Amino acid sequence: MTPQDASTSNEALCRLAPVIPVLVVDDVAHARPLAEALVAGGLPVLEVTLRTPVALDVIREMAKVDGGVVGAGTLLTPADVEAAVAAGAKFGVSPGATDKLLDACEAADLPLLPGAATSSEAMRLLERGYTVQKFFPAEANGGVPALKSIGAPIPQVRFCPTGGVSPHNAPDYLALSNTLCVGGSWVAPKDAVLAGDWARIEELARAAAALPRT
Repeated sequence: MTPQDASTSNEALCRLAPVIPVLVVDDVAHARPLAEALVAGGLPVLEVTLRTPVALDVIREMAKVDGGVVGAGTLLTPADVEAAVAAGAKFGVSPGATDKLLDACEAADLPLLPGAATSSEAMRLLERGYTVQKFFPAEANGGVPALKSIGAPIPQVRFCPTGGVSPHNAPDYLALSNTLCVGGSWVAPKDAVLAGDWARIEELARAAAALPRT
């Protein structure tokens, strides 16, 4: 897969909903009902972070949910890419980007949403052909004003800001011309997941899916 093809694929995914849930799941039993609640609420694109021992099993279970598109977050190494693809991930997300990671994703035909925190990083990824990137960590890097400033001289790149994004500031990010969607964990709060309160999660997803964007 070429970087251009990856960007085309990721732009299509980012346009499916204004919010991509960023999920840290500790119990495989929660995987399917969680995915079903989010998809029912209008958030079909799901990022499962590889931060727990069961993350790959969670991806396998969520991949069975009709209407969902499950990806693997926190990809750091070629081994992560191989494992994510084997588990059924349809896209990948990384906090940054290295040549080894980009090479591995391209070789595995896994569309990657690579992370960038600075103009130089965004330009380097653009030079390689990645026009859709993750702005991370968004709030720690200056938030909406920073992303707006980066967008002015680099209008070719569209972003999915993630990291500190909440229901309160998500509308401000989504109002930027260089923002396709945002990534956030607030739609699947840990207490609701542990309690099995899927109705609450579906309600949060429905509210997130209704957020306006440019």
